[in-house]
Amino acid sequence: MINYSHSVSPKEREMEDKDPVHISLKWLKHLAAGATGQEIEARTLQGLQVVQARKGYFLCTFVVPDRASDENGNWHAGAIATLIDVVGAAAVFSLAGHINVSVDFSVSFYSTVKIDEQVEIEAKIAGVQGKMTSVVVEVRRQNKGELVALGKQWMVSNFTVNVNQVSKL
Repeated sequence: MINYSHSVSPKEREMEDKDPVHISLKWLKHLAAGATGQEIEARTLQGLQVVQARKGYFLCTFVVPDRASDENGNWHAGAIATLIDVVGAAAVFSLAGHINVSVDFSVSFYSTVKIDEQVEIEAKIAGVQGKMTSVVVEVRRQNKGELVALGKQWMVSNFTVNVNQVSKL
């Protein structure tokens, strides 16, 4: 489950409900819990921990679960791509304040990861041109810093989001 809760007053809660960073955090929490989106997102994100979140930047940790493995006990490439897509979209939303549609998405895989290994996912905005936003997502082994996968994505932002609506996937 995503860990972002803290005690706030009703006025602070109202301000958070309008803040794109907090909306992104809620969206990730709902996806990981299976409350919104598709089953693949819930299976892929369950256990994701947000370490830092600010406009245009997300840093997360994740322990690879056995349900996201391939037949060799490695983290499935599709699960990695889904995680990169969702965390990248959260970083873009936190900056733009709009739901995002991927128009270009690529992932390069550099290393395999076994189940129960811990990784770090860092998503940061690389550039903005009008309604187009580019995000780069790096997945690294947490203990060694070794690059596992690198995702690059261009997204178009043009819709507002309700955390209860269906996922962008």
